[in-house]
Amino acid sequence: MARIVVIGSGMGAMASAARLAVAGHRVAVYERAATYGGALGRFERDGFVFDTGPGLLHLPAVYRDLFAKTGKESLEQCVGLVPVDPASRHLFADGTDVSLPNASRAGIVSALDAALGSGAGERWGAFLNRARDAWDRTRRPLLEEPLWPDWQVLGRDPYPAVPRRRMLRRDRVAATVAEIGDWELAEPRLAALLDSHALAYGLDPRTAPAAAAVLPYMEQTFGSWYVRGGMRELARALYERCLARRVEFAFGAEVVAVAEKDGRAAGVELADGTAVAADSVVFGGDPRLLGGMTPGREMWAGGDVAPGPVPPSRLTVLLALRGGRPDGTAHRTVVHSPDAGAEASAAFTGEHAGRPTVTVLRPDDPLTRPDDAHEAVTLTTTVAPQGPVDWTDEALVARNADAVVEAALAAVPDLRERLLWREVRSPADTAAATGAPGGSVPPPSLAGAAGRLLHPGNSTRLPGLLLAGGWAHPGGGLAHAGMSGALVAGLLVEGEGFRGSQ
Repeated sequence: MARIVVIGSGMGAMASAARLAVAGHRVAVYERAATYGGALGRFERDGFVFDTGPGLLHLPAVYRDLFAKTGKESLEQCVGLVPVDPASRHLFADGTDVSLPNASRAGIVSALDAALGSGAGERWGAFLNRARDAWDRTRRPLLEEPLWPDWQVLGRDPYPAVPRRRMLRRDRVAATVAEIGDWELAEPRLAALLDSHALAYGLDPRTAPAAAAVLPYMEQTFGSWYVRGGMRELARALYERCLARRVEFAFGAEVVAVAEKDGRAAGVELADGTAVAADSVVFGGDPRLLGGMTPGREMWAGGDVAPGPVPPSRLTVLLALRGGRPDGTAHRTVVHSPDAGAEASAAFTGEHAGRPTVTVLRPDDPLTRPDDAHEAVTLTTTVAPQGPVDWTDEALVARNADAVVEAALAAVPDLRERLLWREVRSPADTAAATGAPGGSVPPPSLAGAAGRLLHPGNSTRLPGLLLAGGWAHPGGGLAHAGMSGALVAGLLVEGEGFRGSQ
């Protein structure tokens, strides 16, 4: 039985802790914050309950597998997991309104044809077929296996783009999300639909590789799911599963250094000077922070995947409304920006965006409101992280929150009359709560783009030190974080020869 220290209690870190404890190891988790869950935060006031992180779950099979392999109770026995149908409603800048069913290819094609005109659904369906090919080609190396030593082969884009025929000139194929929208979908609203998926994951449609097509494919194939009481309940269930497996937790315990002995990780040092010995250490945060914890150690050298640029963050506005949720209201509505290019530029440079794309979440969940005469609504948009924008400037935060609310009026026309109060969560708040630099949110790993959207592998150059969570392979998102926990556990239990689930 090995002694394993886990730094942080995000979903990837706790997933690895639960799996390692079941394998017979003694696991202790040290978390700088006062509670578990990382980005899966919660805000409560006056009987209203809001998620401050992800609002939906995709690929629930990841957590079904985790709960099946770490205890007797299934995921569904631990949380109220329900499919969201329709999966999303989309309000485009020209006034077009379309609702897309959950995990139904035929239903999506039919809905797009009805709202956007005959042929639109067929073009989107053909695009999803190509996205499926990209998914099939990269699913195992990107999601189910440790990062390959020859990861450079993943720099080639797996998306089978359609050649763009041009008179007397060499054919070209779409290399980015934006080019797929322009050249293959050839319909501004379909292009906006695709762009919104990329931006929601913190990717710039103008530069994100065509392989990002797997993101809408994943969502529309495997569905969108909600946890009753809010997504924070998923973190609560995983925390309780860890406790049942005798994982020890210490909150308010900041790790400031990783100890090294005989060329491998040998424990950690806490901010209060406490030294904790361990046979292995799992780090669940942004690998950029390891530089201060492992002084003099080269964590990434030539040939390694190193942490990339700091990605965008999110601005979240929590609304407490008087009056009940109207019957037939969609759980999720996306209000699209009239200028996606300006919006993307703002998210990646900090420039002024105008009206952003806003996701409006209105769960039909009695556990999130004081009674049926009130409604809890969450608005989210992708923004630049703390740094390019000074999100500690209260006036700036208020102006941006006002713009988000203004956009959301398309989905909730009576919002202003019903508003009791609002609470705003900026990137600076996220940084303070989670420790993520700039409050940024990691995107998932993607093939293509010469590998620049890959994340550092779960093993590091310091033997015995491994990486879990959204900042490590296979990247950000609830499902991906859970996968990273499985990979870390496999590497520690089976050794460096581990090649993933079969």
